[in-house]
Amino acid sequence: MSLSKALAPLARRISNMLARGSVTLANAAGKLQTLQIALLSDEAKDSVEHFEPFGFTSNPHIGAEVLTAFIEGDRSHGIVLVATDRRYRLQNLLTGEVAIYDDHGGFIKLSQSGITINGGAHPITISGAATVTVTGGDVLADGISLKNHKHGGVQAGSSQTGLPV
Repeated sequence: MSLSKALAPLARRISNMLARGSVTLANAAGKLQTLQIALLSDEAKDSVEHFEPFGFTSNPHIGAEVLTAFIEGDRSHGIVLVATDRRYRLQNLLTGEVAIYDDHGGFIKLSQSGITINGGAHPITISGAATVTVTGGDVLADGISLKNHKHGGVQAGSSQTGLPV
């Protein structure tokens, strides 16, 4: 038997270890999300486990791209290592910047100039916190400073002041 013939099964397993594809269905109901995926060679896989980093989860749209690993090249059991969706990805981050984003324009961005939280025109809710503490700075709401705002209509006694100016 020739060496190339002997190595053919090994070469096939290695070439089968990773595959690109796209999401055709997502099931986020379980403790480990599963995806139905279509791989580049018209190969469909159902109930493929989607491994996600601790503390981060998402429910990818149909058409999101996946990178799938098949342990020892065995195509009967794949694991989606990453699902990404270039349709919604934030662009033009500078070196070292990090962001979490969704498909509605909402994001949290840790940038060189500060941290930005954008609700994508949706409400931002902080709940379950015993306190919210801001140190070393000021809080602005529609341009009104929490530390330095003044009130009109100030009267002595138990009267209420006017709105911040």
